[in-house]
Amino acid sequence: MSRRILISVTSDLNSDQRVHKVSQTCHDQGFEVVLVGRLTRDSLDLEKRDYRTRRFWLPFQRKAGFYAFYNIRLFIYLVFHRADILISNDLDTLPANFLASRLKGIPLIYDSHEYFTEVPELQHRPLVKWVWTRIEKGIFPRLRHVYTVNATIAGIYRNKYHTDVQVIRNLPFLHRVSSGNQPGITLPENRKILIYQGAGIHRDRGAEELVISMAHLNPAEYYLVIAGSGEVIGDLKKLVLDLQLGDRVRFIDRMPFHQLAGLTRRAHLGLTLDKPTNLNYRYSLPNKLFDYIHAGIPVLASDLPEIKAIIDHYEIGECLDSLEPLRLAAKIASMFSDPVRYASWKAHTQNASRELCWEKESLVLISILKSLEPLKT
Repeated sequence: MSRRILISVTSDLNSDQRVHKVSQTCHDQGFEVVLVGRLTRDSLDLEKRDYRTRRFWLPFQRKAGFYAFYNIRLFIYLVFHRADILISNDLDTLPANFLASRLKGIPLIYDSHEYFTEVPELQHRPLVKWVWTRIEKGIFPRLRHVYTVNATIAGIYRNKYHTDVQVIRNLPFLHRVSSGNQPGITLPENRKILIYQGAGIHRDRGAEELVISMAHLNPAEYYLVIAGSGEVIGDLKKLVLDLQLGDRVRFIDRMPFHQLAGLTRRAHLGLTLDKPTNLNYRYSLPNKLFDYIHAGIPVLASDLPEIKAIIDHYEIGECLDSLEPLRLAAKIASMFSDPVRYASWKAHTQNASRELCWEKESLVLISILKSLEPLKT
């Protein structure tokens, strides 16, 4: 009988590329995999995958009620279903996984997708932040197998908790990029397509400034696609109406990641514009950066350390130190002003994608899986 891994996350699994890649890698290594997530009113049906999935419907969909009930429901599931290894994704699934791991005497792997206690949603909610910080402080030093998304966050965790933390960046598969099919999505053929994508298009991620910047770009030359979901989408749509930009900005709802990859390949420039308004954003290394690289398009990004290091090292685009809409528009136009330079950036994405791929990055995960033995109880 194959060893079984139960992997849990609070997303609805549709657009969460990281947990899919982890799950697929575990499956490819011969494990029986069950990926557990949530089901919401807006959740799309899941396409068939090589591993099993399970999504919980809960009476609470937001805030404290959701996290409490999810962990209770998850704990019950983990305890009463066979598992040889548990993988917890982010702090909001860690309490249930840690307790189940100790109760059943099985190994636990912790995958921290971000600097959780410094996410913007917690910065003006001191009590909630205190609760999550206490949970992290109580559990993190007792973990044996931890990895996170970049070297900066790994260093912060090592210094805080004196725990070994490895790095597994959220890189795409090199050999599994699909052109995808986006039914009914037509894009203008005679304009430069700018794409801003993400499952968390929230405040302080530069989307508002990007929309405004489109008013300062030639409408006959540039067309912006905002693909994904987030708390500011409604505000962005209103902004487009107010500025009369409906002929140059298109919103596309979130879609399965292989279809999103196909859409991104049709663009000419990818944008990632997080602001350093909190430590989580400042030290972020967003999925979209690598999605753009694998789509073969140059990147324009805000000047954040982890992102800048990738862009400068591989020479795949530029960073900017201001998101003021006029300056952002000027920088976008500048990116296309020199065809030779643009072609060079585009060519370098091919080299970068061969190095920055999940096939190489997942070797760290495979090493962890091979090292695991049952806990001594």
